[in-house]
Amino acid sequence: MVDRVLVALDGTVRDPDEPLLYADDIGALRGDGVFETVLVRDGKPCAIELHLARLRRSAEALDLPDPDLGQWRTAVETAAKEWGSEHEGMLRMILTRGRDGVESTTRAASRKPAERAPVPTAYVLVVPVAERVHKARTEGVSVITLSRGISVDLAPNAPWLLLGAKTLSYATNMAALRFAARMEADDVIYTSTEHRVLEGPRSTVVLQRDKQLITPPARHGVLPGITQRALFAEAERAGWDCRYESFFTADLITADSVWLLGSVTLAARVATLDGLRMSPPECASEITELVERGVARTWSLADWS
Repeated sequence: MVDRVLVALDGTVRDPDEPLLYADDIGALRGDGVFETVLVRDGKPCAIELHLARLRRSAEALDLPDPDLGQWRTAVETAAKEWGSEHEGMLRMILTRGRDGVESTTRAASRKPAERAPVPTAYVLVVPVAERVHKARTEGVSVITLSRGISVDLAPNAPWLLLGAKTLSYATNMAALRFAARMEADDVIYTSTEHRVLEGPRSTVVLQRDKQLITPPARHGVLPGITQRALFAEAERAGWDCRYESFFTADLITADSVWLLGSVTLAARVATLDGLRMSPPECASEITELVERGVARTWSLADWS
């Protein structure tokens, strides 16, 4: 079994122990780039078409060149095949603006004068799923709420802040998770200045009441969740009421259950929130099964409307 797989965008399998990035890559210098994280299960990349669509949206938000999704799809399929089906893997698609000051000459189809354009850096990397993931899936997670220090009105009024795009600038998210660890917690739920629930550093928040599932709307500046979308699609088929609505921190406490959904962890139930124990609901196993079925269904894009 391999422990890492590295594939260039042209489909070439690279030695993961050999250097890949230049020291002046803008992704390393400034975090100027985007990425997607995909679960590889049974040798297949889960929900890859949805991830590719979100990669394109994030690239557009950063004014990066439009990704060639055909090339990305081939590179991802190659990486997943190299990884194999014996164990789950965490696959990352990385796209940066490229090297600082290094450009290529392109000529538009309209025969305008040649323009200088950056040469993006792009690759696919697969590594083992972290040990924390299995525990989160089976035992749940302890969570603290932290203020993000922004209003829910900020995203539509300040698009240059890239709220809702999946960028490489993850220093703040990692700082929040380290702070949670110092507080003996596993994860974080961000809140706005109005005390409305936003998202986790690497997850989407879903609140459950009876047969109803609620998640914050994208207009609040949260990243649209792919696993959450898969859950909602499957839950609606099973008769659940699924909504995109704003809710407050206090609503987390009064909910029947709270879940953090992510592309690799899939579903982690919040077992404690700010030190308050939250008992699992009777439908906990049903929710995790809905997530599993929803993610499996995304392997076939024909099942999505």
